[in-house]
Amino acid sequence: MIKRKMIPGLLLAGWLLAAAAGGDVFERQKQEDRFTPYWHQRAGHFLKLPDTRDEIIFLGDSITDGGNWTEMFADLRVKNRGISGDVTAGVLARLDEVTQSQPLKIFLMIGINDLADGIKPEKVVENIQVIVKKIRLKSPKTRVYLESLLPVNPDLGMFPSHTKKSEEVLTVNARLEKLAEKFGLTYIDLFSRFVTSDGKLNPRLTNDGLHLTGEGYIVWKEAVEKYIR
Repeated sequence: MIKRKMIPGLLLAGWLLAAAAGGDVFERQKQEDRFTPYWHQRAGHFLKLPDTRDEIIFLGDSITDGGNWTEMFADLRVKNRGISGDVTAGVLARLDEVTQSQPLKIFLMIGINDLADGIKPEKVVENIQVIVKKIRLKSPKTRVYLESLLPVNPDLGMFPSHTKKSEEVLTVNARLEKLAEKFGLTYIDLFSRFVTSDGKLNPRLTNDGLHLTGEGYIVWKEAVEKYIR
């Protein structure tokens, strides 16, 4: 076992760190703690779990949160650090818990909720760059895998603030690929595995236009399995 996790400072400290790391890239529409009760439940729960050696972390929002990663890979090192509704600022605010164990690998997918909140694609990628820089600073041996955002599908009539962001998703993904090249990271193009010929999330893999069904998680697993092994 590795030593227990340290309790992080106030969320405000996370924003101050972001500002110091690269300007005020985490500006929000409202200057308030907008993280949900569920965010605090999950983040607090993660703090109480023991660190183990060679952790492989899936880090992100509800799409990550929905995957039973340990069971899918039959590997106790693989851990879920997804929080439904999370945004780039939320990932930064809880990143100390993730890097505390000096994980072997981090698979990061974040940004669709930022887009739904009206954050511009360029700003989303700037925020992700700050996250990458902090991982490099706090856990320099960790291998970071940048996963593309998934396509969305407005045809199912749910999550309209998210599913109208198809063009913004494409912009974020193009910039993420360049960011991965800049930092020598592995970029994983999940988008092309989930998209239909008309640019939408495959309805076979979703039932609400945003989140994945079990079959969708199998597609995701197949896309990243070689990096896990």
